Amino acid sequence: MSYELQRSDFLDNRQLKGRDFCLAYTELIESWLIEIFDSSAVGTSGIALVAVGGQGRSELAPQSDLDLLLLYDRDAPAKQVAAIADALWYPIWDAGLKLGHAVRSIKDTLALANEDLVTATALLSARHIAGDASLTAELAEKAKVNWRKRGKRWLGELSSSVEDRHSSAGELAFDLEPDLKEGRGGLRDVHAMSWARAAGADIEESLLLSLAPAYEEILEVRVELHRCTARPGDQLLLQEQDAVAAAVGDADADVLMARVATAGRKIAWASDESFHEIKLSLGGPFRDRFRRERQLDNGLILRNARVCLGDEAKADTDPLAVLQVGLAAAQASARIETRTLEALSHAPAIAVPWPLEARELFVDLLRHGPASIPVIETLDQFGLWTPLFPEWEPCRSLPQRNVFHHYTVDRHLLECSAEAASLAHRTPRPDLLVIAALFHDIGKGYAGDHSEVGMQLTVEIASRMGYDSEDVRTLAFLVRYHLLLSEIATRRDLDDPATIEGVAKIVETADRLALLRALSEADGVSTGSTSWGPWKAQLVEQLAARVANLLNGVEELSERSSFPSEAQRQLMQSPGIHLSLEGERITVICPDRLGAFFRVAGALALHDLDVVGANVYSENGVALDEFQVLVGGSGVMPWDDVRTDILKSLEGRLAVQARLEDRIRQTRRRPGRGPRQFPSRVRFDNDATAGATVLEAVGPDRIGLLYGLTRALADLDLNVSSAKIHTMGEDVIDTFYLTLAGGGQVQDADHQAEIRRALMHVLEPSV
Repeated sequence: MSYELQRSDFLDNRQLKGRDFCLAYTELIESWLIEIFDSSAVGTSGIALVAVGGQGRSELAPQSDLDLLLLYDRDAPAKQVAAIADALWYPIWDAGLKLGHAVRSIKDTLALANEDLVTATALLSARHIAGDASLTAELAEKAKVNWRKRGKRWLGELSSSVEDRHSSAGELAFDLEPDLKEGRGGLRDVHAMSWARAAGADIEESLLLSLAPAYEEILEVRVELHRCTARPGDQLLLQEQDAVAAAVGDADADVLMARVATAGRKIAWASDESFHEIKLSLGGPFRDRFRRERQLDNGLILRNARVCLGDEAKADTDPLAVLQVGLAAAQASARIETRTLEALSHAPAIAVPWPLEARELFVDLLRHGPASIPVIETLDQFGLWTPLFPEWEPCRSLPQRNVFHHYTVDRHLLECSAEAASLAHRTPRPDLLVIAALFHDIGKGYAGDHSEVGMQLTVEIASRMGYDSEDVRTLAFLVRYHLLLSEIATRRDLDDPATIEGVAKIVETADRLALLRALSEADGVSTGSTSWGPWKAQLVEQLAARVANLLNGVEELSERSSFPSEAQRQLMQSPGIHLSLEGERITVICPDRLGAFFRVAGALALHDLDVVGANVYSENGVALDEFQVLVGGSGVMPWDDVRTDILKSLEGRLAVQARLEDRIRQTRRRPGRGPRQFPSRVRFDNDATAGATVLEAVGPDRIGLLYGLTRALADLDLNVSSAKIHTMGEDVIDTFYLTLAGGGQVQDADHQAEIRRALMHVLEPSV
């Protein structure tokens, strides 16, 4: 049987998992390489085939690169070495395998390793495959000696590379699409610790052995990721998680990601501790900063960049010890000594309700913003966080499986609180803001609407913390309505007085509004790049300002947008079609005809312009359509081409429907980025505003969806006066202000049913 068939059969056999697969697969690959080498190197000496890097560790996954070094001594004939190299490399390439390869002498290899960290670390796992074994042994021994000899230098470079990698690759435990190999807490961290130990770092072998189970779990997931996707790469994307979960035998993707997170937390903690000590041992500014032992408050000591219990501190009798240590660590941007963390496990519980000092310590910790995150994660890692807030436990490592979010629930809560700390100066109660931010999504770990459940949990938490009844109500309000401003701003007409009055009725006071405004921004920024941008920030600010004016009794006529403007009204008096672009706002003035709106929407979709808002006005047979758009990844709008297609579409000279269907067919096979958040639905609201029906359509986002929806509405002879389009991951929520052809709301139930039928056909064509 050919090697290709053997490999194909091997990859199809799902009996071998994790380490067992890697060992067997490496053996399969290398038995083939040995055959090639032996047949091409007959009668030669002084040449060896060596596995390095991941292959040297016998950890080949299905789509791993082969890491090979053809080693020769100085007496080996150059032509013979080249011939053997060709005999090896070409079959590998022909088999479709990726290859990292080099042909060098021992001297040249060691010289390169003396200058290059990647080469130096790859040689630490050098392993003989074929040929002259003495060459491999000599190289491996000298590489290890040189690595140790230059240990201090390599430890400095290794430490910097770990920091850079963590910064660029993210975190295995908290990212929703983690990098299994390069992320903080991933496989590479264990490699780096073993390399550091080989360079002389004080890392116990027992520590590395204790990480073996976590390492093996991640390795198993990596193998199945490669097998499921049939392509190289170590980022566990949302759309792959269900298949990988099934392949490793987990009940679902949530179970898989929780296991990955637990393993990642353990490795990340060990890595952080190890490289903290390494940085101290290297000297320089980091050690100089913490050279002197410093006395802190509450009998604590700052020693070697760690907060420690001093002789006077009594963790086993002081219920505030956990908060005191946590705050001290955040203030100093320091780690917490392991023995201190272990001692804190014996601290007595804080009395309920909490005394004022406990609340002040806790709020002070949160108000240190980003510095509080590693502190709280450390407390959580050692079981010191959930005793304070048992409600937190269901949220630990809980994934939010949509591209709208970047982090797990627990990490998002910490990020949101840290972001809120930077906005606290805008509010009358910074303490309530950071606490509301910390618990705003706590309900996601429980069944039911997370805002409603979170409100109930927050009442229990805040009462336990000793807040008075008014503060408890405020915190409950903030958690219950933390999405209010963002949802209204992106889904409702902000020029409609009913919209402003409705929000003001819910918020009630200007102080609550200020807190809610800051919480909305903190939540959006900490959710991810797709959740908060200039357009959304502008809408939320506009809504908050108008509600504030209403609550404070201030007239804000000058702030109310004027649509249509006087200039637009004048232009409507001129015959013909007028198109203009101002920033990312496109204005279209044309003869009023059925379908003008959807024709423009279709032309915009052909150019990947996302419509986020629209206003419509007509008078004396002339229509005015205003579209607020977001330009795609290029950041440049091809206005001349867009203008041409809008004109053609309005004049009936562009096959918009056919062109969009062609594009949809071309992209249909592209996998989604994870599960949807909302079921498709169409909802009518005749109470939101007078004189119009607010229709909300929710469905999977795709090219030309706005075109399809507005075309369906036009077919039913409905007028759209304004529209808001809000994309959330894989879903889109389109809101339309509708009137009947003769004016008035859509009240008739049968008429609503027909509209729903038409729009659901667009939202879910297969339904």
